[in-house]
Parts: sequence; structure tokens; C-alpha cells
Amino acid sequence: QTFLKSSTCPEIHGHLHVKEQSKKSWKKFYFVLRRSGLYFSTKGTSKEPRHLQFFADFADSDIYTVLSAKKAHGAPTEFAFCVKATKCSSSRDLKLLCADDEQTKTCWITAMRLLKFGMQLYQNFIQPHQKQKVSPMFQRSISENSLVAMDFSGQKTRVIENPSEALSVAVEEGLSWRRKSCHRLSGHGSPSSAQSSIPNLIHLAQPWFHGKLSREEAQHLITQQGLIDVFLLRDSQSNPKTFVLSLCHMQKIKHFQILPVDDEGELFYTLDDGHTRFTDLIQLVEFYQLNRGTLPCRLKHHCIRITL
Repeated sequence: QTFLKSSTCPEIHGHLHVKEQSKKSWKKFYFVLRRSGLYFSTKGTSKEPRHLQFFADFADSDIYTVLSAKKAHGAPTEFAFCVKATKCSSSRDLKLLCADDEQTKTCWITAMRLLKFGMQLYQNFIQPHQKQKVSPMFQRSISENSLVAMDFSGQKTRVIENPSEALSVAVEEGLSWRRKSCHRLSGHGSPSSAQSSIPNLIHLAQPWFHGKLSREEAQHLITQQGLIDVFLLRDSQSNPKTFVLSLCHMQKIKHFQILPVDDEGELFYTLDDGHTRFTDLIQLVEFYQLNRGTLPCRLKHHCIRITL
């Protein structure tokens, strides 16, 4: 419950031995476990994004302990475990890890399993104590299993156990979002004046906006971050009136064009040909940080500017 109440995933980090692919040798690296996956540092104990190399995620993988690690795999200790892809059929595709002691191994395995099954474990724990059965219409999808409805209105935060209450809170937050969006336009004079000034300038001070950056420069900057799940927004070089979202996911960099849409004199921005519209780029980024939409993943970490 403490793990799930955290606003962000508690970060687990420390040294682990890892077996090199197709080799018998093991190397020791500094590993960091985050909500987006497991990473290792290419520079000592540095946790800067540009020094972190993606190792594995747990969306389509499971965690297993390894028996007879020294004899079977030449591990430095017997405290070994592995990350196995769901579709993996060969032992050569296993990602083998090894801790220095039993306590460290237990810590890592527990954290990984909480990250993957935390919500399900929590529901299994409280189910016998619940008097009201959850209706199927309120059951969460697999993609939402790591999320917990929270109430921050009182002096102490609490988990919203009642699915009906959680649904009403979600609806109210959606209405509040819409009112806030309308206020952005109406609070600065006429819609036409707000349209010409606020949406065009409000994003300039944001850390994720990198201005007039070319496609090649964006890819080079993301590569310097270590090819982890980062994103940035930039001006389009081919069309001055549009913007581009450059996103790295699963070590692949993709670019998505953000188009302006004129609807009866009001300007909106969209990533999906007008199906979802936003009054400014900040609202667009905030939405895709919470919802994947047409993107391959939700926006997680913005790309840090690096002085060349």
C-alpha cells in the first residue's frame, strides 16, 4: 500500500552483476529501477539520463530466481535471478542478473514484482475485507493496473476504495480541466487576441520545448540522453506553422507532427488529425503525460538541454 500511494515509483538502485549476451563473463554495473523500466549506468554511479542505458521493462517480461547459478551459468554468487520475455523460447535470450547477497536479491525481485503486479497484489489483499463487490463495469484495464485513485482534498491523502466515488472524481477532474482550458482563453481579452498571443508564446519557457531544432539535432540530443524514454517538442523545419514531437521509446526515436486546426476562428493543436484538440502545447503535453492516445507510450521524461 505504501508503494502504491507514492506519487512516483520509488527508485531502487545499486550494483548488480550482469551476464554478457552470448558470453560466459559477468560484469558489474550500477542499476536503477524506475517506472519506465530497468536501466544501468555507463558511467559509474551516475543517474543522469545521458548515462543510463535501457536494460529491460516488465510489460511483456517476468522475473524468476535462478537455481545453481554458479554451476549452470558461472555466476559470481548463488544469488541470481533473471528477466525472461513472455515470448522467449531459448535460454540464450534470458537477461541474467546476480546480487552479492540474499537480502539484495530479495530487494530487487520484490521491487520488480511490485512494479509489475503491485495493483493486483493490493486488490487481492483488501478483497476479503471489502463488503461491497466491485461491479464488472468498474474493473480497470491491464494498462491501468499500476494506477490508484487518490483523494488530496483533506489534510491527509487517502486511497479511494469505492469505485463509484473514484468514477465521480475522475468525471469532476475532467470538467475542471475543461473549465481551466476555457479560462486560459477567456482570461486574456477576446478569443482572437488570446489566440494570437497566448497559445503561440506560452510554451516557450517550458523545459521540454527546444525551439528551432532540426530532426538530426533532435535525434543526436536524444541519443546523448542514453536512448531512454524521453521526449521534446520543437519547431518544424519543413512547415513554420507546425511543431514536432520527438519521442524515444524502446530505444527507437520517432517524430510526430503537431498540426494547427482552425475551427470557426479558434486555433487548436492536434496530433491525430483533429480528433483530439488542445488550445496550446502545454495542454497537449499534459494530456499525453496521462494518456497514451495515438502515441506508442505516455510522455515520461523531457529531454534535458545539453550544451555542446
